[in-house]
Amino acid sequence: MRWPTPKKNGIDITALGGFSSIIFENFNLNQMKQVRNVSLEFERFTTGNTHTAYIICRQVEAASAQLGIDLANATVAVCGATGDIGSAVCRWLNARTDIPEMLLVARNQERLQNLQAELGRGKIASSLEDAVAQADIVVWVASMPKGVTIDPQILKRPCLMIDGGYPKNLDSHFNAEGIHVLKGGIVEHSLDIDWRIMSIVNMDVPARQLFACFAESMLLEFEKWHTNFSWGRNQITLEKMDLIGQASVRHGFRPLLNLTSAALVSEGS
Repeated sequence: MRWPTPKKNGIDITALGGFSSIIFENFNLNQMKQVRNVSLEFERFTTGNTHTAYIICRQVEAASAQLGIDLANATVAVCGATGDIGSAVCRWLNARTDIPEMLLVARNQERLQNLQAELGRGKIASSLEDAVAQADIVVWVASMPKGVTIDPQILKRPCLMIDGGYPKNLDSHFNAEGIHVLKGGIVEHSLDIDWRIMSIVNMDVPARQLFACFAESMLLEFEKWHTNFSWGRNQITLEKMDLIGQASVRHGFRPLLNLTSAALVSEGS
């Protein structure tokens, strides 16, 4: 991996985001402050995961209302629940909504049990297939495992799928009537941004849509919060989600709410 050099280029804060955030989740980089002739100042980096988690939670709230799914009677499955974003989403849904049932899905059973204990509730799903079959809303904060297929016929109707992984490909896996897929962790802005990177990752409106993790670094710069706002694993608090969420609203970002489904595609064709 080629490290960015924000200090060298006069950049106060930058977001690595995406797959590169895993580096900060899984390694103790405080012991690696020197790479060749570059001194790493970790306060200049943020993973962007706090803003991503906040946006996904807002997408759950807004998109479920759009589809007529009552959160007070809904079952929500979080796939990738023990990751940095997944655990933050679970905390938010646990504390800020009336969702009666949460299904926790991840590979590491010890981490699942620790998360369940922290939340004081939530059911550890026996399998991925069992979880999605019970859920009205499925939040995917991990990519669909390679080689895994799930029969769309076992899913509830309607079913909301928030695709927070990357690459975003759930619409190809669950292209069936009544299943609605939303690109999770994406924000829109009312103004065009003069860059080309979002067209590379197939955003529908690349000048106005971007990953929430990238937007976090913009927000930190706008607010002059030059610090590693998002860092490590499972350190995202509700207070920090509120803080970055307020900044997000203040600076004109809003959660993407463009739902896709087989029914919508057929109606538009």
